[in-house]
Amino acid sequence: MIDHHAALIYTMVLVSASDADMTDAELSTISETVRYLPVFRDFDTENLTRIAGDCTRLLGEADGLDTALEEIKEALPKNLRETAYAVACDVAAADGYTTQEELRLLELLREVLKIDRLNAAAIERGARARHMTL
Repeated sequence: MIDHHAALIYTMVLVSASDADMTDAELSTISETVRYLPVFRDFDTENLTRIAGDCTRLLGEADGLDTALEEIKEALPKNLRETAYAVACDVAAADGYTTQEELRLLELLREVLKIDRLNAAAIERGARARHMTL
């Protein structure tokens, strides 16, 4: 069983790995999120690489994606589920475009975490606005 910190990290890693191309922008977004988001204030950042590696290894197993999604769901209290979706959207938007694989993973996260479609649209729009460039 993972804790809420690991669940949020797993969520970000899933999105980044979904298209088999973990870009520098996505990895930087994950690192910055862990350093600056209030929910990670009591998290030891030295554990980030280990937890990301655990998630990557899990994805390599049979039914790894389903297992990871279930672990995320079980580890997150309801008040952090929208936070998880928000960090997932930030990672998806980090490199300036969103692939079909990332969009499908976001859809799975919405379903598993029971994120209302209207709230999800607002979260998605916020991520798009934060990552907009000229």
